[in-house]
Amino acid sequence: MNERDNGTTYLDGWSLMIYLCLVLLGWLSIYSASHGGDTFELDFSTNYGKQIIWIGISLLLGGMIFLIDTRFFDVFAYAFYALTIALLLLVLAFGSEINGARAWFEIGGFRLQPAEFAKFGTALALAKYLGDIDSNIREFRQQVVAFILLGIPAVLIVVQGDAGSALVYASLTLMFYREGMSGLFLILGIGFIILFILTIAYGTQSVMIGVLVVCLIILAFTYTRKGIIRYLVGALVVCFALSVSVQAAFEKVLKPHQQIRLEVMLGLKEDPQGVGYNVTQSKIAIGSGGFFGKGFLNGTQTKGDFVPEQHTDFIFSTVGEEFGWVGSFVVIVLFASLFLRISFLAERQRSKFNRVYAYSVLCILLFHFAINIGMTVNIAPVIGIPLPFFSYGGSSMISFTLLLFLLLRLDANRFNELDSVHT
Repeated sequence: MNERDNGTTYLDGWSLMIYLCLVLLGWLSIYSASHGGDTFELDFSTNYGKQIIWIGISLLLGGMIFLIDTRFFDVFAYAFYALTIALLLLVLAFGSEINGARAWFEIGGFRLQPAEFAKFGTALALAKYLGDIDSNIREFRQQVVAFILLGIPAVLIVVQGDAGSALVYASLTLMFYREGMSGLFLILGIGFIILFILTIAYGTQSVMIGVLVVCLIILAFTYTRKGIIRYLVGALVVCFALSVSVQAAFEKVLKPHQQIRLEVMLGLKEDPQGVGYNVTQSKIAIGSGGFFGKGFLNGTQTKGDFVPEQHTDFIFSTVGEEFGWVGSFVVIVLFASLFLRISFLAERQRSKFNRVYAYSVLCILLFHFAINIGMTVNIAPVIGIPLPFFSYGGSSMISFTLLLFLLLRLDANRFNELDSVHT
């Protein structure tokens, strides 16, 4: 390893500093949500004590990445992917079922969730595959392979009963557009989301009547165009098939509690004492924090344990209550700064492998951030995904740290990348 590639010489200090700030603030929030007392104490048998261990392991593994030649991750990208797929299969057979999902290995007093590590393997596999393509991802065969790489872990996670974690993989499709995929797929994706919501809210029959009316209006203004009737008929058939599929998936794939969560979020049902209880209590906690918050360890909602899963999925409500609008704003700015920094790092890469990987990391972190905070204020469905570097959990902490630290390692090595390779 030469002097120019010692792993840390060109390490991006800004990203590392933001990461450390987020981890520290996250741990303080977990401490407050788990401790409940007025004085500071340390007990490694508690959630906040275990989180210190996970943070230490994450930093150790992240530091080891800086010592490894970057070509190792390129050469063994598919091996990492295969390993994580194998873990997803093994957890189906030997994993523990918690909250209706068979998604964890229990080792002593700790749990490991392979779905979190699969994000790392999938990001590497996509970077390897797209990095080896000389041109942009425009050919249909290339797009099919890329979606298969995404689809395999997503399907296995759905089978585990953790549909929320599977949705994270859909966010990686945004990276495809940076690599040249047609925006038509994005438009179709947005259309599918609208169709999904309308089908859940009004049913297939009402949706199809609406689609038919829209098609007739379009036909009234474009009937002279050649082939317009064929296109509209095709659109009707596709919309009908998708709507029927959505209805079937909603009734047969999603679990009852997941169905109710969607209906509560869409305003179709009210369940303040059931599945809506978490969100209601989270909004109360955040709102009670006011502008400056009640102070560290002084949150009454937090100390009273009114918000279920506050140290994991609803950790942001602790920030809102104890540090108020100001603290919430600081946390959001820190995340936004990290996302902008990752985007900057991605664009300055000389290797396509590095760039694809960087944007994959950005998509994963951004999706987790948006959905998790959206859950706490009821503008996103409660799908049970953690807030990066904040929520309690060893699997997520290690996974997010590995994702980010490998990006920093690849960026530190950018001066050794040949401009002619995968640009």
